Amino acid sequence: MTLVDFTSLMVSALLLAGIYAVMSVGMTVIYGVMKIVNLAHAGFMMLGAYLALELFERFQIDPILAAFLTFPVMFLLGGAVHWVLVRRLPHADEPTLPSLLLMFGLWLVLQNLGYLIWGNTDRSIFTPRTLSVVNVGPIAISTLRLVVFIAALVCLGLLEAWLHYTWFGRSVRALIQNRYAALITGVHEDRTAGIAFGLGIGFAGLAGGLLGSLYSFDPDFGRAFLIRAFVIIVLGGLDSISGVAIGALVLALVETFSIIFVPAGYQLAISFALLALVLIVLPGGIASLLAKARRLA
Repeated sequence: MTLVDFTSLMVSALLLAGIYAVMSVGMTVIYGVMKIVNLAHAGFMMLGAYLALELFERFQIDPILAAFLTFPVMFLLGGAVHWVLVRRLPHADEPTLPSLLLMFGLWLVLQNLGYLIWGNTDRSIFTPRTLSVVNVGPIAISTLRLVVFIAALVCLGLLEAWLHYTWFGRSVRALIQNRYAALITGVHEDRTAGIAFGLGIGFAGLAGGLLGSLYSFDPDFGRAFLIRAFVIIVLGGLDSISGVAIGALVLALVETFSIIFVPAGYQLAISFALLALVLIVLPGGIASLLAKARRLA
């Protein structure tokens, strides 16, 4: 492998890690606050992709801007789902069978709703930016992937600022760190959980809109990305928001460089293998390893 090839793969992995992080952070927020594994994440990503497509086709809105516009819509939808369904689940410190069944059933409902409205034909969002490239010396970078990466960084930066500098953001962090201590200090659990659930669904829709700019999609679109998102949050630590970036980068590097040794069609198998390895060797994720290193320092 030449230096140019290695650099190209590194750039591709970095660009991929950005969208992977946005795709996964919503699951982490919901799990951290409510201890619910959101299996419906795939369905909400699918809705985000189709909503961005409708905004693009009907109103000629730029697909990246359309992806951002899906966020408030999906946030409100997430808040409604929490109010109608999720808040009725019993509080628990670990994922429960009722929560898993509810989220899985909701995913199936969303998927079939997608088939009913849009059919089973693959759709795609095509613009002049789709085939454009930026040449940096001998390295060609996809303009679309670069724009999506910048959009992903903006989203993650805004989320980080919201978590650290707003009252509700601090409430979310408190519930993630220690639910009982947060309740003692006056955090309103149901209201904060509703906002966190809406936030997680909003990021799922936003990620779906961004992914819809990169890949063709159908109502089953989110399945493969749900698996990757789960691998990422396990890698980063299930309730560690900062660990999502690390997990996304690790998975993106593994998937990108694996094409040297195995066909691209085996990437999901590689993700599963990585998941199994982490669960056996490092069940607390990379975040737990970093926390242990800080304590020893």
